[in-house]
Amino acid sequence: MPEPQRPVLLFYCQHSLGIGHLTRSFALVQALAAQFQVVFLNGGPLPPGVPLPADMQRIDLPPLGMDDGHTLVSRSASHSVAEARRQRLALLLEAVARHRPALLLVELFPFGRKKFAGEIIPLLRAARAQGARVACSLRDILVDARPDQQRHDDRARWMADRWFHAVLVHSDERFAQLAQSFRPRRPLAVPVFHTGYVVPARAQAAGVVREAQLLVSAGGGIVGEPLFQAVLAAHALLPAPQRAALPLRIVAGPFLPEPAWQRLQQQAAARPGVTLLRQVPDMVLELRRARASLSQCGYNTALDLAVAGVPALVLPYQTATENEQTVRAQRLAALGALQWLDPQALTPQALARALLDLLAFQPRRAALALDGAQRSAALLADLAHEPVHSTQEAACATC
Repeated sequence: MPEPQRPVLLFYCQHSLGIGHLTRSFALVQALAAQFQVVFLNGGPLPPGVPLPADMQRIDLPPLGMDDGHTLVSRSASHSVAEARRQRLALLLEAVARHRPALLLVELFPFGRKKFAGEIIPLLRAARAQGARVACSLRDILVDARPDQQRHDDRARWMADRWFHAVLVHSDERFAQLAQSFRPRRPLAVPVFHTGYVVPARAQAAGVVREAQLLVSAGGGIVGEPLFQAVLAAHALLPAPQRAALPLRIVAGPFLPEPAWQRLQQQAAARPGVTLLRQVPDMVLELRRARASLSQCGYNTALDLAVAGVPALVLPYQTATENEQTVRAQRLAALGALQWLDPQALTPQALARALLDLLAFQPRRAALALDGAQRSAALLADLAHEPVHSTQEAACATC
């Protein structure tokens, strides 16, 4: 007797500045594929070398992203932003009509991705008009330093209650709760589930020996150049014995802009004890081999550090309105899982001192729930099989 066909899940993911959202989404897809036929709506460029989940269909939208100033930009020379928007909306609505999903999973919106609302809201409306359930996939800590933060939170609360059936927060509730970084004046009515952290499935590595090197990384690398330049300057200030005992292995990232990559190559060529790589296939394996790590503190980086157990110093990416990484770094440092340096206090001298302190640091294991992918899949399977109240869904579709 043939197996019953798995319901279709459309997964909308827009990675804009780095690759953290994409990495977490692919880890979710690996778990979801056992329960669903996954159709992945990919809104940004796929970095070379990033492994793709095997059991999914991918629809690549004309790629858009955000620059460091939060301006929407096209990631393809063949499309303007306006043309990309038109084509993307048509592809999204076509995907709903063709696949008739049982469930639509939207990454981050409405808690972020405001500039993509013009395509996401029609996507939500079309999916719900066909009876699909709708859920939000959300990271552990939200940005809460916007100038209009209260208005943003109130608007996000209204939209979450209006369009969504569930919000999945991919965190350990003991470490980070949604209410700590999301504070609307009225509480959310939509059910919120803290799933545990989402990490990619990995084979156990046996017999890995730590090598005398400082592994330096910045996720996708698009905003990594200040970190790389700072560590090159700080490394040169270390006393000769420590500098010789701790060579640098810099993983620049696939999205580091080409001019910055060329500058790094020129500098590394003139520096003994500096190895420069564009990217690596397995960052956790690299961390397990390293004597110590220097990085930013995005969602996936923080989890990689926790899994690897490497002595780590983080320099969180921070702007006037971006504080998520700083909050995560402070909380992990309070647990003794890593050390952190305030970006506002960054100088070559301060970083050199922090690196010397790092050599004597022994991290404590952060006891975080790391089964978020499997728990999310189970929650979404239950949601997809909930009965649909057709009158309510039809009324929603006309709004």
